[in-house]
Amino acid sequence: MTPAELVDARDRARELGAWAAEQIRTSRITEVSTKANPADLVTELDQSIERHVRERISAWYPDHAFVGEEYGGESAPGRPTWYLDPVDGTTNLANGVPWTAFSLALALDDVPLVGVVADPWQNALFDAIAGEGARRDGAAIAVAPGGSLSGGVVGSELAGHQAWTGMRELAQALTDRFCTLRVMGSGTLTLLGPAAARGVGAVIHRFSPIDHLAACLIAAEAGAVVLGEDGQPAVFPATGGVLVAAPEVSEELYDLWRAALAGR
Repeated sequence: MTPAELVDARDRARELGAWAAEQIRTSRITEVSTKANPADLVTELDQSIERHVRERISAWYPDHAFVGEEYGGESAPGRPTWYLDPVDGTTNLANGVPWTAFSLALALDDVPLVGVVADPWQNALFDAIAGEGARRDGAAIAVAPGGSLSGGVVGSELAGHQAWTGMRELAQALTDRFCTLRVMGSGTLTLLGPAAARGVGAVIHRFSPIDHLAACLIAAEAGAVVLGEDGQPAVFPATGGVLVAAPEVSEELYDLWRAALAGR
């Protein structure tokens, strides 16, 4: 895609993000259903936002593929593919907890191109184009310098509704370093944290482009270190989890994560 096409895609994604944020802030949640288990919730709002975004993307970009949280889809080689989570943090939303996000990303052959995250409750709209930096509400952002695990906050998320293997070990290792682990209920916002000046790092046990790609791209473009489970830079990891961190703490946090996964 050309630079002009990427700008157009970003601007349209921002338009959808702003619209979705308003829907999330103002809609009354009346219908809540379950999917895989009683803790895996979906609301009519999740579904209606995804339907609207699909319709708009299909009208604007009929040759693009689309993969969404609620209605699925598949990427295709050589086709730009959109990845959407209309409400990341549905359990929070259904329980009145104001900590959710809208996540929309565009990639081509697993190479991230555009990412947009809307934070309805902070009235903030984050975006990035690969190689062009990251923005909040149209203004450039960068990871704050001088990060430290001591006295800092690292985010993570549960595997569904339970701890992932190694999570307790990671929490203890961070405790030993006077670092606080936070589990807030939105993987999108957790990974966005260092770029949004909300903590020094984040570890997610399993990467999903639907939930995480937009935030990882924005974080990387803001200057955060983004690593796959193998320790290699990876905004779109093929397998396993993902780590986002301020440069000063990335190596130490990665080592703690790997040790936790190994049960040490």
